[in-house]
Amino acid sequence: MIENKHVIIIGAGPAGSIAAALLQNKGHQVTLIERDVFPRFSIGESLLPQCMEFIEQAGMLDAVKAAGFQLKSGAAFIHNDQQSEFCFSDKFSTGFNSTFQVQREQFDLLLANEAQRMGAEIRWEQEVIAADFSSNKPLLTIKKGNGDSYQVKAHFVLDASGFGRVLPRLLQLEKPSDFPCRQSLFTHIEDRIDCASYDRNRIRIIVHPLHRDVWYWLIPFSNGRCSLGVVAKPQFFNSIADDESDVFHQLIQQEPSLAQLLKNAQYDTPVNSIKGYSADVTSLYGNGYALLGNAGEFLDPVFSSGVTIAMKSASLAVDVLDKQLQQQAVDWQKDFVEPLQIGVETFRTFVTAWYEGGLQDVVFYRQQQHNIKQMICSILAGYVWDVNNPYVKNSSLRLKTLVELCRDNDKQ
Repeated sequence: MIENKHVIIIGAGPAGSIAAALLQNKGHQVTLIERDVFPRFSIGESLLPQCMEFIEQAGMLDAVKAAGFQLKSGAAFIHNDQQSEFCFSDKFSTGFNSTFQVQREQFDLLLANEAQRMGAEIRWEQEVIAADFSSNKPLLTIKKGNGDSYQVKAHFVLDASGFGRVLPRLLQLEKPSDFPCRQSLFTHIEDRIDCASYDRNRIRIIVHPLHRDVWYWLIPFSNGRCSLGVVAKPQFFNSIADDESDVFHQLIQQEPSLAQLLKNAQYDTPVNSIKGYSADVTSLYGNGYALLGNAGEFLDPVFSSGVTIAMKSASLAVDVLDKQLQQQAVDWQKDFVEPLQIGVETFRTFVTAWYEGGLQDVVFYRQQQHNIKQMICSILAGYVWDVNNPYVKNSSLRLKTLVELCRDNDKQ
């Protein structure tokens, strides 16, 4: 017997839970299909202030604020003796001036619980193994944790499966990303940082002393632990050692400020790795479905864009889907894809410039103009859909010009 549901969402991570809450609040019944059991580990722990707007839209802001997560008020960039800080309260765009650094197992569970509180149904330990969108109602085949399977029809399916990329795999929508293949090595540690000048309210992004396309993240949590990672091309890691744990620890020691800061740290969690994470698809929507967040496209972890893009895609998709379910005419390309791509392309411009070195020249430029720094700060805060910001509206041309100016002035 085939079940009938209103809206199916694949994945109960941030995009899925935000979309579920927004739909429930608009009067649509939602069922989420989640492969795992929460809490479960995930990276993407440093939120951006823009995220807070989507959390507020979903009616979850009070719960997130009350959870005791580490406040995040800005970012500190470090390269050898250079340090540049960006404070989110001093940005070009209006909006939230702070956000949180979160252990995702707790954060994702909180959002899922909030979606359930609003009436969404979550089916844990179940996996979509087949999908048929050839008729007027999508048909999904779902496998339970015990191995049994069943089928469900729905009016619409949102894929928020993240790196699982369920519908892109099942519908052959995947295409190669134009980003170079990179790899992240990361872990959680008890940091035991006793430096009086260390600000736990800011993420640290640290450039390797010798290799500018290699960088570290240090994300403090409110419980004395932190997320620590390093990003490079796989061949760079392979040139150091065969064992990923050995590579990781050697690289931490190669960065003097990081090694000093973490001199008393307890490395009590295995080193994890993710490689070739940049992804793209041929289309973000089709007959009866749309792709949210990482299920559609993922760029790079350097500016913590993943969760922000995921939540924005959920917000946009829900607005379009709500109209469609009310039998109104909609244009998914115009009202979902094109608005979403404004921010994605802005992030893409900045990520590309980071690895090419140009954005680093801007970030560490010693004669920064205050108004321009505010505009750059807005990008770092996730306000990449604010087209009043020149570095959003004409991101590629503006940033290229700024890089050239900074480099020319440094030569004088």
